[in-house]
Amino acid sequence: MANLPPTHSPLFLGVDGGGTKCRAVLVDSNNTVLGVGEGGPANPYHGVERTYESIMNATDIALRNAGLTPKHKANIVAGLGLAGVHLPSLFQIVNQWDHPFKAQYLTTDLHIACIGAHESDDGAVMVAGTGSCGFSYVNGQAVTLGAHGFPCGDKGSGAWLGLSAIQAVLIAEDELGPSTMLSDLVEEQLQARGLMIVDRLSGAKSSDYAKLAPLVFHAAEQGDSVALNIVKDGADYLSRVANKLWATKPPRMSLIGGVAQRMLDWMDADIAARMSAPLSQPEFGAVRFAKTKHAAKPQEIAS
Repeated sequence: MANLPPTHSPLFLGVDGGGTKCRAVLVDSNNTVLGVGEGGPANPYHGVERTYESIMNATDIALRNAGLTPKHKANIVAGLGLAGVHLPSLFQIVNQWDHPFKAQYLTTDLHIACIGAHESDDGAVMVAGTGSCGFSYVNGQAVTLGAHGFPCGDKGSGAWLGLSAIQAVLIAEDELGPSTMLSDLVEEQLQARGLMIVDRLSGAKSSDYAKLAPLVFHAAEQGDSVALNIVKDGADYLSRVANKLWATKPPRMSLIGGVAQRMLDWMDADIAARMSAPLSQPEFGAVRFAKTKHAAKPQEIAS
């Protein structure tokens, strides 16, 4: 464990909050990691109070891991990157949170993912995980593509792949579409067929559909035409997102997320070749964001 800072020393907290969980990292002024923590869902679109609770749980765990106490929250400069705050109403609510920190700086989860991926303010990032979206930040200008959420958007994501598989299986079951090996694969995983699939998925979340994505990749790799069409359609969409992001002239672009590497194999070869590996995780991007904003604050007051 790193040497503990004095009670009055500044601490910096980076939080990456999403629909499934939030991750927090606590560092000192030299960027030495003191502790890490994890909490529950932190997307205010699905519950503002739950978001606050998850952030506090992750913070408390990080403090305990660092050997620090709750009183150190008053010394924390926090950078929060949260899903959902791209909606202005939610940004305003969370930004006015009566938090326990010395200072709080709020932005989207996409923004901190971009900062972390490039360890720089400028860059672009594409997400292909449970959901999908694209984001670039160049010369102070942010561009977001997608981020429409499931089931309205998220094309090329794990959830979209799973939903597309279910739709194809149900159509094949009624003999209104081509047969596919996905029928047997889905039946084996869900222990259901036909209308029982619909019953089994009643109330299913995006993360539940995303669990079916590996079946689609497996079937595609076996040459199943239905699965191939699904994967190629998603990969083509992601390639088009990448091309539009490159038009903003970012210095680097990274593709991140749980199905990112699998989708990259099916995307345009020239697009895949231009992708750069992320340099650090989003929560570290949140730390950098907080430090940058906090350092600029005295200048803003002075001006």
